[in-house]
Amino acid sequence: MIDADTCKAVMALNEKGMGLRDISRNLHLGRNTVRRIIRRQGRLPDPIRGVKVWIDPERLQKLYNECDGRVQRVHEKLVEEHGIEVPYPTLTRRLRELEISTPAKSRCGQVPDKPGAEMQHDTTVYNTILLGGKPVRLVASMLYLRYSKRRYLRFYRSFNRFNMKCFLHEALSFWGYAAPECIIDNTNLARLRGTGANAVIVPEMERFGASHGFRFVCHEIGHANRKAGEERSFHTVVTNFLSGRTFLDLENINEQAFQWATVRMEHRPQNKTKLIPAKAFEHEYAYLVKLSEHLPAPYQIHERRTDQYGYVAFNANYYWVPGVKRDTIKLLQYDRTLKLYRARECLAEYPLPADGIKNTKFAPPGQPQPRYNPSDRRRPTEEEEKRLRAIHESVGRYLDLALKPKGIERHRFLRRLFALSRQISAAVFIRTVERALNYRIVSIETLQRIALLYLDGCDRPMPDFDIDQNYRTRESYLEGRLSDTPDFTRYNQILEEHNDDE
Repeated sequence: MIDADTCKAVMALNEKGMGLRDISRNLHLGRNTVRRIIRRQGRLPDPIRGVKVWIDPERLQKLYNECDGRVQRVHEKLVEEHGIEVPYPTLTRRLRELEISTPAKSRCGQVPDKPGAEMQHDTTVYNTILLGGKPVRLVASMLYLRYSKRRYLRFYRSFNRFNMKCFLHEALSFWGYAAPECIIDNTNLARLRGTGANAVIVPEMERFGASHGFRFVCHEIGHANRKAGEERSFHTVVTNFLSGRTFLDLENINEQAFQWATVRMEHRPQNKTKLIPAKAFEHEYAYLVKLSEHLPAPYQIHERRTDQYGYVAFNANYYWVPGVKRDTIKLLQYDRTLKLYRARECLAEYPLPADGIKNTKFAPPGQPQPRYNPSDRRRPTEEEEKRLRAIHESVGRYLDLALKPKGIERHRFLRRLFALSRQISAAVFIRTVERALNYRIVSIETLQRIALLYLDGCDRPMPDFDIDQNYRTRESYLEGRLSDTPDFTRYNQILEEHNDDE
């Protein structure tokens, strides 16, 4: 294969007047090859790949639309219905060349940095952030002013449209200004349909942006560099903020993120330009849209029915409703507060609890605390489990065996087992649990009968039984294991009557 450098060498020697034979001898090329290079003036020939199998582009487009873009199904229909034997890689290449399966990528344009022109918003997921020593999954949301390079950062357990509105309101209220355009990717949180320049913004988000003096603009698919400052900022979060810092909980990481983004990075020189965001913003804010100091915060409306003890439930917690009525209450959920309304009258306002606080009741400060608990409040059993494990080591091993079920059955079992431990002495309870652990018994009723036998027998040893472990291979066992479970209710009644007579 003749490369471009060889062609240039042939033309240079030919221009110096060297003969055809000498050029061929010096460059170790055939004379016909040298003649072709001189005839083409040193230009390389265009590579032409012969088409072994011709497929009509219109037919390919029609089949691609009929098969909903499934190329494998297009290949099957070509072979089976149209009799065109074409290799699958050739078909996929042809679809790409015709821009049927993959649209042609256009080049990204460069947008000059103009003061007050735009801001950028994006989110990213970090799966291994340590909160209190435990790895958790958090979503980082960042707002970035392109010209002055100011940042605002906050972390969330999950991120939805309401969180997006709350975050933008918080960041823009802190700055006091907004850029007229907010560059985002094609996220469904703000985009209704379409992509890039053809994107249609969700009316709710469009109204929110208009109230804050900006509009959402989606960049083209595959053009993430359109918000390169935002992408680079997330890299800085990994290499500078998350490295070498410890975080206790979600509130603590957000406190440190606020300090890092609005104090440390504000006065730190950026990149090679040594631009300081705080000083650059002093020049940029004259070109931005000034926000009102009394801009209303976004909120969500929830309806709850007041229970018979005066509580409403929200997000696994319970809030006291002042008064004596049991009406339906409207809950206005803000970013950090919760307001209770009845007939447009604000009854109470509560700060939302910290992350991870559940099953807790709240009452307005300065008022008498309610006497009763909510009707459907969950009753945790952590204290019962803790006391049972403290009785003896064997009780802890038995709980590891018996507490495999989750949910209501687990709590019911713990409460009944704790009640049994309070009804008999610790020594009898430990012997009962050890025998149940030996035979892998997880029925409270059986445990109670074992305890009664120990109480009746005083110090007499309980009979032990040798079980032949080969019973599973017996023919009768194999036949009977598929039958219905026998009902021993009558025998249990006889045993209870016998115990009552004694």
